[in-house]
Amino acid sequence: MYSFMGGGLFCAWVGTILLVVATATDHWMQYRLSGSFAHQGLWRYCLGNKCFLQTESIAYWNATRAFMILSALCATSGIIMGVLAFAQQSTFTRLSRPFSAGIMFFASTLFVLLALAIYTGVTVSFLGRRFGDWRFSWSYILGWVALLMTFFAGIFYMCAYRMHECRRLATPR
Repeated sequence: MYSFMGGGLFCAWVGTILLVVATATDHWMQYRLSGSFAHQGLWRYCLGNKCFLQTESIAYWNATRAFMILSALCATSGIIMGVLAFAQQSTFTRLSRPFSAGIMFFASTLFVLLALAIYTGVTVSFLGRRFGDWRFSWSYILGWVALLMTFFAGIFYMCAYRMHECRRLATPR
């Protein structure tokens, strides 16, 4: 059980760090505009060496930002529950900490999947036509890697929960 929780905690830390970095950086998309390279993120865009805040309130940016922030918050609360799961002090007999941590990581995975799906759909259908020479960049890719890490953290914690439940049910009372 502890090995599953340890693996889950490792994936959770890495996934949460990647979520925060992906959300905060401005390299989600790179494109060529007027002969010079430009890149943009969720919060600002850069043309050449000069960066500007994205002041427009465009729905897909707001949705992507909100889902990425919710994902990072769920992952952080999952880490807290995962660390507390090592304590094994069952204050709530009906609520297992590994199970709760797993649910939080699956919620984080769902939120980051929604954010990336919205961003991908709008970028490919609208911005891809607007800018001929464009590509997704490293911040966007970190978001997908964070999705995998939070998903595997959820899997590890669910395995730890199942192992704990099987042992609990096998012991005679």
